[in-house]
Amino acid sequence: MSNTILVTYASRAGSTAGVAEAIGKTLAEHGLQVDVRPMSDVVDLAPYRAVVAGSAIQDKRWLPEAMQFVRTHQAGLAQKPFAAFLVCMTLTIQNGKYRAEVAQWMQPVRALVRPVSEGLFAGALDLSKVPSLRKRLMFRLSIALGAWDEGDHRDWDAIRAWAEALAARLQP
Repeated sequence: MSNTILVTYASRAGSTAGVAEAIGKTLAEHGLQVDVRPMSDVVDLAPYRAVVAGSAIQDKRWLPEAMQFVRTHQAGLAQKPFAAFLVCMTLTIQNGKYRAEVAQWMQPVRALVRPVSEGLFAGALDLSKVPSLRKRLMFRLSIALGAWDEGDHRDWDAIRAWAEALAARLQP
């Protein structure tokens, strides 16, 4: 096992990939060795000392491939420091009650492996990157009703702050 930390992610439109890159960059700025890779490219966790895994949220859940990653690597993740994050548009809604609801969407991950830290981050909405016509229509309706605005809502300061706190926990 090396001293490298894996930051891995499942993303649909690139927002979660951007969050993972920012987390990896912040960890590296704190002296940690980091690999940032999509979950689909990760076969073995043995080379890593710790794992940070994140997923976009779709229908109030981690993406199926992200949950499959956690199930596949459950034993390995339980043997090392593991942190998890999610990225979703629901966190752009100003009503604070939604944050508690979004935190519950991490429960299927917690049921498999207990994270040492969890990050909950707002995402970005670019309708041109939404592949499904049904989803695009749903987002257009939500925008028309004032629930969301199209654009990048990621809070880079909050993402960096979470990653900085995580860096302290992941120091060898």
